[in-house]
Amino acid sequence: MATREHTSATAHDRGPATDITVEALRGRALELRRLMMRMAAGKGEGYIAQGLGIADALAVVYFRELRHDPGNPAWPDRDRFVLSTGHYSIALYAALTLSEVLSAEELDSFGLNGSRLPLSTFEELEGVEVTGGSLGHGAGQAVGMALGLRLDGRDARVILEVSDGELQEGSTWEAAMAASSFRLDNLIALVDCNGIQADGPMVLDLEPVADKWRSFGWDVEEVDGNDLTAIVTAFDRLRSRDGRPKAIVLRTSPGKGVPTIEARERAHFVRVGDDEWDALKAELEETHA
Repeated sequence: MATREHTSATAHDRGPATDITVEALRGRALELRRLMMRMAAGKGEGYIAQGLGIADALAVVYFRELRHDPGNPAWPDRDRFVLSTGHYSIALYAALTLSEVLSAEELDSFGLNGSRLPLSTFEELEGVEVTGGSLGHGAGQAVGMALGLRLDGRDARVILEVSDGELQEGSTWEAAMAASSFRLDNLIALVDCNGIQADGPMVLDLEPVADKWRSFGWDVEEVDGNDLTAIVTAFDRLRSRDGRPKAIVLRTSPGKGVPTIEARERAHFVRVGDDEWDALKAELEETHA
């Protein structure tokens, strides 16, 4: 896990939280996908495709970039990770488990009545910064956190995840404009462009996504969101505290690592029969062999 002493570094010299290698990150991403498959198995349906697609980025966030202390969740200098798309909860719970915030045994209750791990995130759960569900709210909350941290004189970053679907929400662009206006260079957005929304492909033509964020005053890198080396390089290129918020546009593949799910035309809310899971888990292992 990525932890640090409870002191502030200068705002201009922060490198990654750990020196983990890309090869080790691949192992972490595979473990994340295994945990997601465990959570989804037997449930019949769920948001597994988005989770598999964002696994590589979350491996970099949680095991290279994020400065946090699972033993001290109230540490005020911790970095914040804001998952705006609450239905990606399956990926966040997997990351929190590998970070030793949640227990692996609790994952089996994912999505069940009475569970602490619903299909969309609730901030009452340790390690979850915001309640998700209705899209378009995470960016504004992340801007508020980043501004508050700066006003408090804290050298913590806010890493925000937003989806391409949320770029159809005006509130997302209002937050992007505010971040630039307030010169929030302690904010970095991961824009997950997987090309899908609830009923199929994106309804609106959002391109060029990267240029739009640049036009709002952000420093932007655009990468293959399932290429760990590219994600690491993008984070390293966006470290300067130059008064500009940062964004990494991630081109991800829903269901990445499980070819049968990747091939699903309707991948937003995947339906999987109980008899399919063993074969899908085998596909995951074969793909990563």
